[in-house]
Amino acid sequence: MAKNRSAPAKGPRGGKAGLVLSLGSSVLAVIRASKQVRRAKGAHDKLNTADAVAGLLPLITSAALVLRQLRGRRQEKPEAA
Repeated sequence: MAKNRSAPAKGPRGGKAGLVLSLGSSVLAVIRASKQVRRAKGAHDKLNTADAVAGLLPLITSAALVLRQLRGRRQEKPEAA
C-alpha cells in the first residue's frame, strides 16, 4: 500500500506546537550564528567570517521553511460557513 505523501507529518514537528517550537529553536540558532559573524568581523578574520556566514545560511533557510509550513497550515483550515 502506497503512503500518501501529501498527508501532514506526524510526530513532534507535525503539530502546530511542534512547528512553533522548531521555529523558535531555529530563530535562537540564527541569533547565535549572527553573533558569531559579528565577532569574526570585529576580529577582522575573513576566514572565520566566511565560515560563520556559511553556517548562518542553512539556519535561515530552515526557519523560512518552518514558517512556510505554519502559514500553509493556517490557510488549509476551512472557514465555517
